[in-house]
Amino acid sequence: MADLSIADRKGRVIRMDINLNGKMILAGAALLLVFVGIVWKLLIRKRRSSDLFEDMEGHEFEYFCADILKQKGFVDVEVTRGSGDYGIDILAEKEGVTYAIQCKRYAAPVGVKAIQEAYAGRDYYDRMVGAVMTNQYFTAPAVEAAKKLKILLWDGGYIESMMEEH
Repeated sequence: MADLSIADRKGRVIRMDINLNGKMILAGAALLLVFVGIVWKLLIRKRRSSDLFEDMEGHEFEYFCADILKQKGFVDVEVTRGSGDYGIDILAEKEGVTYAIQCKRYAAPVGVKAIQEAYAGRDYYDRMVGAVMTNQYFTAPAVEAAKKLKILLWDGGYIESMMEEH
């Protein structure tokens, strides 16, 4: 315990014993409040950026992704025509590596079909790398298929990190 003495308005000395365990509890509570505040702020920021995706139509999302790729140093970025694109929405190149990219703006996790489309489209367009870019995340079977077929997976979190870096 520690002693604390203070004087009141009339000059009388008031002596208090302060328990160090109480100080530790107050310090812990303060740290907890700071932590909760930081987490809350991050959740609000994440929600705002995901709202951006929610308001887009499919083709608009493709152009949005193309713009991000250009900002990240990709060149010859081309959004393919809507139909008959063999599952590929964007063709691009970076540092001599050519990419065929499938874009999916979904309300649920992306499944195996998108991986298969990127795989087929990569070969159709004779590109070195196939990728799927989405505002969502990928199902476990999609992740497994991508590993086997050597398709890159760029999920919503990755897109947001690309946006924050630039």
